[in-house]
Amino acid sequence: MTASSAPGTVAHGSAAGRWVLAATVLGSAMGFLDATVVNVALPSIGNDLDADVSELQWVLDGYLLTLAALILLGGSLADRYGRRRVFSAGVVCFTLPSVLCALAPDPLTLIIARALQGVGAALLTPGSLAIIQAAYRPEDRSRAIGAWSALSGVASALGPLVGGYLIEALSWRWIFLINVPIGLLVLAAAARHVPESRDPTVTGRLDLRGGLLATLALGCLTYALIEGPRGHLSAWVIGAALLVGLVASAAFVVTERRAPAPMLPFAVFSSRQFLAANAVTVVVYAALGGVFFLLVVFLQTSLGYSPLEAGIASLPVTLLMLLLSSRAGGLAQRIGPRLPLTVGPLLLACGMLLMLRIEAGSGYATAVLPAVVVFGLGLSVTVAPVTATVLAAAPAEHSGVASGINNAVSRVAQLAAVAALPPLAGIAGRDFTDPGALTDGFHTAMLITAALAAAGGLLALFTIRGDVLAEPAAPPESPGPVPRGTPPAGESEREQEAAPRTARRAAAEPCPYECPMAGAPLRPPPPAER
Repeated sequence: MTASSAPGTVAHGSAAGRWVLAATVLGSAMGFLDATVVNVALPSIGNDLDADVSELQWVLDGYLLTLAALILLGGSLADRYGRRRVFSAGVVCFTLPSVLCALAPDPLTLIIARALQGVGAALLTPGSLAIIQAAYRPEDRSRAIGAWSALSGVASALGPLVGGYLIEALSWRWIFLINVPIGLLVLAAAARHVPESRDPTVTGRLDLRGGLLATLALGCLTYALIEGPRGHLSAWVIGAALLVGLVASAAFVVTERRAPAPMLPFAVFSSRQFLAANAVTVVVYAALGGVFFLLVVFLQTSLGYSPLEAGIASLPVTLLMLLLSSRAGGLAQRIGPRLPLTVGPLLLACGMLLMLRIEAGSGYATAVLPAVVVFGLGLSVTVAPVTATVLAAAPAEHSGVASGINNAVSRVAQLAAVAALPPLAGIAGRDFTDPGALTDGFHTAMLITAALAAAGGLLALFTIRGDVLAEPAAPPESPGPVPRGTPPAGESEREQEAAPRTARRAAAEPCPYECPMAGAPLRPPPPAER
């Protein structure tokens, strides 16, 4: 079957437009659901497969590793070979490993399947917004993206509830099996209703070497961080993994500097504000990765919550993101990003410190809810401004890849946090089944993450400029004769500038659903297609 509409001709509200929206939302929803649900399912997975803490770390990091390493390559593939084609390939590569996840008889099989899911997500996620941008008429794109954002946000919010119910009523295996009917529906809708599009300006060879080196570097370094503290491997094995990871990292940098069409163009790092915004991202998202990994496990083990109750307990975070994230982006546009990026991480740190009050026997309304609400407020204030700052600080010709880099950086930070935080907090072995040991480790971990979040706020205070989102002034034009009927000075300029300013502001504000654990970093289309 072939798509029924040509690129750039789909109207918002038409039947074709609804099908394009449904395909992209459902495709992205698979990644959102898995990212939020797997955290809720970790205790059940550990008990059923007799997995220890390090194996549960790998269940998360196996997915994050391949996703972070290949997300930029996935965007390049979509631009080069067709966004619908690569999007559909990503759906297949995500759905088939989901079946393997559901049938996994042991932790190793589940970890391998999760890594394969990450490969599918790296192909699937960059094309979602790019498909909408290319498919819809220019005058309908902002409304289509807004609808996509809202519907995707609903899917993300429902993840913990749907997952908690499936785990409690059936089994944790059903959180993966649910991807099968969704994937089949997305494939059918994409083949029938999504028009194909690609970037005709893409030239040069694909940077496969860069993708392989990035995967090798992240894999070896993560292996050393997770397996080293367990003490079951000799020091030389861990040392060799660290050495290979460092050498692969250096080789990646050299390769990207010399490649004619690099996956990671280093020219984008010429902006100090771009470097500063990504440094804030690393610190803050490392803190977030640790909290989201441990919180739902802690609620189930130490407070006795069911999977569904643990999912509901963290729901205020997603609701606050939906309500406030886009408003935070607008506020940063008006007053500059420095204040939001200072206050937001400090609020996150306060929420993490409030989590120190949560222990066995604590009530939800008196201990859990206040911490979750303050944490959600900090997250809502932080995510949109940091993404807007990254896009504004990067050179215009690299805006697409700049967003991809920032999303990859955030996933790497989460990956490192999941790998390093449990041993730093003294959580190991089967501690996730011991309420006392997990409570002590969780409190130590929250102190570490609070320090990281506060450091991110201070880093923003001293490195992020308040005017980085300010629009450049237009060059003055020489005055000429004024035709009859010309509006008073200033009116026509305001009218002409209003639409472009709104479009730029919308582009700078990320979608309100973009929760850091959504597992679906999105790469905007290249500037030429905007």
